[in-house]
Amino acid sequence: MRYPVIVGIDGTDASHDAVDWASDEAVLRNVPLHILHAWLGETLNAPAGQETRLTRDAGEEALGAAREQAGLHRPGLAVTTQLADDYARDALLAVSEETDLLVLGARGSGGFSRLLVGSTSLYVSSHALCPVVVVHSADVRSTAGGVLVGVDGEIGSDGVLTFAFEAASRRRLPLQAVHAWSYPLVSGPGHAFPAVYEEEHVAAERERLLVEALAAGRQQFPDVEVTEVAVRSDAARLLVTLSEAHQLVVVGRHGAVRGPMRRLGSVSQAVVQHAHCPVAVVPLG
Repeated sequence: MRYPVIVGIDGTDASHDAVDWASDEAVLRNVPLHILHAWLGETLNAPAGQETRLTRDAGEEALGAAREQAGLHRPGLAVTTQLADDYARDALLAVSEETDLLVLGARGSGGFSRLLVGSTSLYVSSHALCPVVVVHSADVRSTAGGVLVGVDGEIGSDGVLTFAFEAASRRRLPLQAVHAWSYPLVSGPGHAFPAVYEEEHVAAERERLLVEALAAGRQQFPDVEVTEVAVRSDAARLLVTLSEAHQLVVVGRHGAVRGPMRRLGSVSQAVVQHAHCPVAVVPLG
């Protein structure tokens, strides 16, 4: 079954750009676009007793505007809308069980101008059951570069590479796979391996492992031009820096899919907040 691309909106500039990005993605995937607005928790200066009606009316207007925007941006695209009688976080997490991709604007309507990424986008990208793309306001105007994926070699990270290869193949873009490593290698909290291996030996081994990790994707997607970089560096800093020259960054999300402790790792969180292009957060299997 082919699920629609779902985009969450709140009427901000960031959600407008998210609609454009999601519309493009739906066309690339040849699936419909579903636009969701959750109105509970919205703040409006409404007379006492009229908050519900006015907030719902504002939500309907926002959905209508977003639907018109998607139709103008991508004529012929099948678009549906949904006004959820729920809080944004809860509504978005619920639909994450019913789609292959959820798209959000980076900034919300909470009014904290210093936040690079709104709390709802961070929370949903940390907890959703499907991949989540977070789109910053200026991201959709970038046409440079290709797809960038962070590779850590963790068990269950194959889905991250599959997502990245598929994204590059759909867009006919090159894929750059990056693995950042530290030296000396750490065996446990506060304990490092003795300096048995020379740094150049560690570097060669990391490069070999990266090539092996990409082998299946290269075979499945022979149309994608792939380059790989294994470098001694801070992973988050490297990905954020390289994101300036790419159209999409793909990172994995560590932790159990269910349970109260699931959340973005430090690398994924930093990339979501500071990258210069849209960021796809893929839950690890």
